[in-house]
Amino acid sequence: MKNLFEDLNKEQVKAVQCTDGPLLILAGAGSGKTRVITYRIANLIQKGISPWNILAMTFTNKAAAQMRDRVNKLSGSAAQNIWISTYHSFCARMLRMEGVNIGLSKDFVIYDDDDSKKVVESCLKELNFDVEKFKPSVIAGMIGSAKDKLLDAESYSVHAITSPESIKKIAADVYELYQKRLRNANAIDFGDLLSYTVDLFKEKKDILDKYQERFRYIMIDEYQDTNYAQYVLTKMLALKYKNICVVGDDDQAIYSWRGADVRNIIEFERDYPNTNVVYLEQNYRSTKNILELAGKLIQNNHHRKPKKLWTEKSDGESVLYTEFADEFKEANGIANKIKESVEKDGRSLCDIAVFYRTNAQSRIFEETFTRFGIPFIVVGSQRFYERAEVKDILGYLKLINNPADNLSFKRIINIPTRGIGKTTFLSIEKYAVEKEISLYESAKEMYNNGLLKKAEKFIKLIDSMITEKENMDASEIVKIVIDETGYIQILEAQNDIESRTRIENIQELVSAIVDFEQNTEDKKLASFLENIALISDIDVWNENKSYVTLITLHLAKGLEFPCVFVTGLEEGLFPVGNSAYSMESLEEERRLCYVGMTRAKEHLFMSSASQRRIYGQLRWSIPSRFVREVGLKPEVTEMIFRGESLIDADLLKEENVSHAVKNSTGFYKGMRIKHAEFGTGKVIDISGSGDDLKVIVQFDGGFWKKLLVKYANLEKIG
Repeated sequence: MKNLFEDLNKEQVKAVQCTDGPLLILAGAGSGKTRVITYRIANLIQKGISPWNILAMTFTNKAAAQMRDRVNKLSGSAAQNIWISTYHSFCARMLRMEGVNIGLSKDFVIYDDDDSKKVVESCLKELNFDVEKFKPSVIAGMIGSAKDKLLDAESYSVHAITSPESIKKIAADVYELYQKRLRNANAIDFGDLLSYTVDLFKEKKDILDKYQERFRYIMIDEYQDTNYAQYVLTKMLALKYKNICVVGDDDQAIYSWRGADVRNIIEFERDYPNTNVVYLEQNYRSTKNILELAGKLIQNNHHRKPKKLWTEKSDGESVLYTEFADEFKEANGIANKIKESVEKDGRSLCDIAVFYRTNAQSRIFEETFTRFGIPFIVVGSQRFYERAEVKDILGYLKLINNPADNLSFKRIINIPTRGIGKTTFLSIEKYAVEKEISLYESAKEMYNNGLLKKAEKFIKLIDSMITEKENMDASEIVKIVIDETGYIQILEAQNDIESRTRIENIQELVSAIVDFEQNTEDKKLASFLENIALISDIDVWNENKSYVTLITLHLAKGLEFPCVFVTGLEEGLFPVGNSAYSMESLEEERRLCYVGMTRAKEHLFMSSASQRRIYGQLRWSIPSRFVREVGLKPEVTEMIFRGESLIDADLLKEENVSHAVKNSTGFYKGMRIKHAEFGTGKVIDISGSGDDLKVIVQFDGGFWKKLLVKYANLEKIG
């Protein structure tokens, strides 16, 4: 039997050996937390704990699969009964088995975010709200946030009544109708997966007791990313035996916008008295120079558990920072660096990643890399399962799996075209409302009554597949659907590049189903549909393919690359605009930058642009405070464009700018001023002259403005 401890450092051994009672593992970036979790599971098994009694949860399918693979290698067949999954997969499985106890059909379909937005949009229209004014995506986000807090429609409505924000009252009305629509379609969304599981355990104490007995040893990865619903669910399961181990890093808590609460990990010891705490501070990923700079940055956060990462690796190359004239020169400069790294240093493209704060920033890199002939992939762009032709075929599969799925029916009733226009569809919808049945049942009844002959082939196909679905594997069903609908033949007739690409995507869908069947015991259609509903952007990313990865900083968490570019380090962009108004938001932005920096193993390049076009407006920028906090100076000697003047990079040094402009303009860097509307602030830069003199002022409220002195009516106060 393998000696588990010979591969671990002293602190990792402590964490692995501590098997009973609550355990908090504060694992810094690159400190081997996945190794600790898997070795801890293996140690539990070696100590005689039944795999049946072990539960491990994380946040992506990719992480869960990686964990499962490592545990299998350590413990072999003994690990087969361990339940390792994401929170959402855990809840989906739980509700399939036990949801009937709270009135939930086991054949429910899971709506993804796009499906949810469409249902919200239809609810807004039904309630006569303007979908241009009240965006479905915003309302869907508010409903999702309510579910993360375990607020059902009724509770949220009470909450909304006392709110001064009228949009909350609208969201409350939509929430109630939205849930009704989901129930009628035998569907649940991501938030329901968690809230329904909590409801199940609250309402059925015997079922909670059953799973408390089963899961006597619980491990939660990335605990800083848990929201309130996940926190409550975990606490309920761990209440009886309290053998709970959570692993995470408050310095990498970057998902508050989707409900994650960093207090869950910071206050873990309050929830579980007598907690053992282990710090993992040895980093195995990055060089000393990268770690030192990242440490300098994160120390500016006050609400954190203090830790200091260290490494036995060499110093490595210095971290480089470049301030470019604009976003185009930034992309060109990075492309040149990549070409040089590949051609001169022999670096593989898959070793390189470019990080940015917002999705919109990828466009310039995509265009530039295409021009430079650099292969790339954009992680988080249109996902495979969101492509129109793939969603069409999936629409058939979803309707076969769940005939009450009105959303899928709407998508495919006239795909491929079968002469069912708006008038015919409205008659189907009207009949469904009158009879209080699903759209598919409505169409079927109308056909049986001789009213819908155009849908004959469609209804016969769906009906036969519904009858046979339990006797067939998912791959068999999809092949019949593709063949019977003639979808590919129609695309073949078009015979252009786009249609050929769409055919390839459909063929890839069949391959995806076959791959799924080869890696799971349950080959049924429902199992496959559940699997793809819970796939994240990172789950479909392949780290071994030869292309540069373009990815947002949020999605980059959990990844690592030998060479990393952190771009767009400008005030108002990173940290993002409104973060300056809130200490909590600013600290999360700083954590996000820290996460980006600590993805780099060997080379870290950071950059900003003096000018950037945002929402169509050309905006002058100043370097991010994060650059200043780590003490980086630009490596450039090129002329940098600022405002309407070109000045040498050396003049950007504080002392030079101040003295160069103080005598000629009456303003100098560091001068205190007062503005009638914006209040008091400090001049942080100056450009132009005469009537075109402009100053950049950092106001005491945390925001900054570029002002034309001629019209700003500024009062000099010191």
